[in-house]
Amino acid sequence: MLERAAPVLFVQGFLLLILAIAMLVPLWLIVADGGSSWQGFATGTSLTAATGLLLVLICGRRDYSLTIRQMFALTCSSWGSVCLFAALPLYFGMPELSFTDAVFEAVSGVTATGGTVLTGLDTLPRGILLWRGLLQWLGGIGIVVFAIAILPFLSIGGMRLFKTESSDWSDKVAPRSGSVAKSVGSIYVALTLLCGASYWLAGMQGFDAVVHAMTTVATGGYANYDASYGVYADNLSVLWIGIVFMIAGALPFTLYVALVKNRRTDLFRDQQVRGFIGTAAVAVVLLFAAVLFVIPLEPFALFTHTAFNVISILSTTGYASVDYTEWGAFAIALFFFITFIGGCSGSTSGGLKIFRLQIAMVLLNHQLKQLLHGQGVFTQKYNNRRLSDELISSITAFSFFFLSTIAVLALALSALGLDLQTAISGAASAVANVGPGLGPIIGPAGTFASVPDAAKWLLSIGMLLGRLEIMTLLVLLTPAFWRW
Repeated sequence: MLERAAPVLFVQGFLLLILAIAMLVPLWLIVADGGSSWQGFATGTSLTAATGLLLVLICGRRDYSLTIRQMFALTCSSWGSVCLFAALPLYFGMPELSFTDAVFEAVSGVTATGGTVLTGLDTLPRGILLWRGLLQWLGGIGIVVFAIAILPFLSIGGMRLFKTESSDWSDKVAPRSGSVAKSVGSIYVALTLLCGASYWLAGMQGFDAVVHAMTTVATGGYANYDASYGVYADNLSVLWIGIVFMIAGALPFTLYVALVKNRRTDLFRDQQVRGFIGTAAVAVVLLFAAVLFVIPLEPFALFTHTAFNVISILSTTGYASVDYTEWGAFAIALFFFITFIGGCSGSTSGGLKIFRLQIAMVLLNHQLKQLLHGQGVFTQKYNNRRLSDELISSITAFSFFFLSTIAVLALALSALGLDLQTAISGAASAVANVGPGLGPIIGPAGTFASVPDAAKWLLSIGMLLGRLEIMTLLVLLTPAFWRW
């Protein structure tokens, strides 16, 4: 058993060492600012580094070849262990924070969800704020690399769908996934730098520009202020920069690779990209029309705030420039429904993903044709590719478990005493990795601080389930998995 677990533990140890190295940056900033929390932060860093080093030394450096079961185990255990160890600097460095709250904040960060239990962000040490931003940035690139390197083998209907010149997402993905992952990583860093520079030129302070760039491109949503992007409500340039880069984070990163290789039309010809942009445009126009004569704002400013908040929720970022729950029943309903949608497959976004909804429409159209022409034979296509039965089955199964997970989680939260609006929107925002829910407690103007500890643990599990696309984690619960 230990021999089979060795590859998994070795990679986990390596990941923890990387995490410990990342902790040194905010630790240095806390020390440079003269903060009193550096000792606690250093304790968490030391424990993470020691555990990672121990795992690497015990398991040794060998030529490992991962089996399918080991990939499942590695994926799930790595995300779980990284979240737990990422919580240690918060727990030791912020004495007022319980272990439950520290874990919730770390899980929300690593999964790029964005829900928070912290208040008084405006006065927190810069090192803590930077660590929150780093968690989301690392989690954002982590899910992209995970999608590229592992999802094709798990047959859950994600990256298997797409084919570009840079990588064949069918049966030949394995030999080239490493090089594509490097290209994607380079583009991710470049987008982050460009976003940070744009924020700074638009008037953000340098530190805020750095942190918000990381959480924008990662579609994570952690901000440095309790008011989120409300502090920039009058700086429309900042909001438009946020819109552009939230959209950039929600698009397939593999298509950026193709774009860099001079296939300039691929990004804009992709059916999923057009679907995401089209959905965003329709939602923005509908909401703007609904609140135009209700909200006392100049039209262009109102349109900017409408676009910013719609894109924020649709891309599962979770920023808020205003408390949109005060915009009326239509706005609340619209934001609730777009919470489920999410961005594109192979992006930093969470949610159900646009392509699954598009394929559902293809299947609906096919079914209607079959009803009209019972003997007809119709080919089902998406992005000019024939949809295989395997892909359709996996998408159907995922969609069922996605909605079922939200339903079960909402029932469990209701059983813990949360009101219906908080329970349903909290479950949806956790599994879709959006962040804020609806209502006065966990809405855009609230936090998860007052939620019971048991509910925070359930929501943390929900965030991990959503980030790992549910099936990856559920397969560990099957008896067949444990028959090695």
